[in-house]
Amino acid sequence: MNNYQGYTDPALLALIAEDDDLAFAEVYRRYKGVLFLHARRILGNEEEAKDVLQELFTTLWIKRNSLRFTTSLSAYLYASVRNRIFDIIAHRKIEEKYIASLAAFIEKGEYVTDQQLLEQELKELIEKEITLLPPKMREVFELSRKENLSYKEIAEQLHVSDKTVKKQVNNALHILREKLDTAFTSIACLFFL
Repeated sequence: MNNYQGYTDPALLALIAEDDDLAFAEVYRRYKGVLFLHARRILGNEEEAKDVLQELFTTLWIKRNSLRFTTSLSAYLYASVRNRIFDIIAHRKIEEKYIASLAAFIEKGEYVTDQQLLEQELKELIEKEITLLPPKMREVFELSRKENLSYKEIAEQLHVSDKTVKKQVNNALHILREKLDTAFTSIACLFFL
């Protein structure tokens, strides 16, 4: 059994390229501690730092026969750790943007849905209260508000005076305001909270 502690990094790399797993274990022993501390300090997360090292040394072993170094082993390992850390940080930023975007969509989507429901409920309530008006008053009110006819046009169509039409519309509005006052107050509270 060889003692690899005295070997230089280039010598260890040459042995690793020949599938020497003990030389690989020596490289791992030499660099795992400092690389782990470096990764953990930057990432602030022990598990992510462990993952970075695992991926780094796994890649080193898988590519052992094809790696050609233009720098020292330590420079290669630090650069590899740095690149993996940059990837993690970039991924975090993408996740944060996605989560923020999703939260905004959900919040806005719920607001739009709530608003649509309130508008629909209010519309149904108004329609219901209009149907409960006395028949002649309802007819005058609907001609005024739904058909957009003037008081004079309604008076001519129903063969009544325009003062009667005006009084019927005002009475209808007064009745509807009283009955819908609670609903309007509730909706106003929801919109301005």
